[in-house]
Amino acid sequence: MKIVALNGSPRGTASTTLRLLEAAMEGAEEAGAVVQYFDVARHDIAYCTGCGTCYASGSCILEDDYADILAAMEGADGFLVASPVYINAITAQLKTLIDRMADVVHCQKFRGKYAAFLASGGGGGTDCVLGYLGEAWQVFGADVVGGAAAVMAEGEDRFAAAMDESRALGEHLVEAVATRAAYPEQEAFHEGMRERMTALVSAHRDEWPSEYAYLRSLGWIRE
Repeated sequence: MKIVALNGSPRGTASTTLRLLEAAMEGAEEAGAVVQYFDVARHDIAYCTGCGTCYASGSCILEDDYADILAAMEGADGFLVASPVYINAITAQLKTLIDRMADVVHCQKFRGKYAAFLASGGGGGTDCVLGYLGEAWQVFGADVVGGAAAVMAEGEDRFAAAMDESRALGEHLVEAVATRAAYPEQEAFHEGMRERMTALVSAHRDEWPSEYAYLRSLGWIRE
């Protein structure tokens, strides 16, 4: 079992978010997973230009580190994604990566995968981060297992508890993957996305041949 861990903090080893993510990674590894870690801010990831090349060809025209990270994610069974709170949102570095993933949305490439999220904040806002990341990965097709967060203003005892929760979250993610955990409400959402994306890609079949072929290979389009 492979888990991809994404750290959205730009603060390197000084990052509180990284400490939470490391605890979750340890929990996942102790439960039997192999974890591949990406420090997103240390990678060369350019802004999406909205050119639509990925829709047509299945690959991005920009030559940077994105392709390697995407390949790792496509080959993973689950995800641990972490970000500090930056003005009630995730970091720009992590958002830049997510914005490159429109083809993942159209093709629902994370169907059957699972995700869990971590957030840290000085005085609050972690719900905004966990909520956004959960919505993003659901739109990609993944099932959301849960999240853990620490607000530093709440003190050292609360942070210690958040570390324990993060470790348990990593273990829970591996369990969800291993048991193919079912989430009926999320499955209803995924079915709605499948219908929407199938209709969208079908309507643009001549412009987006790669996506059209991909959805046909899944049996979602039978023309």
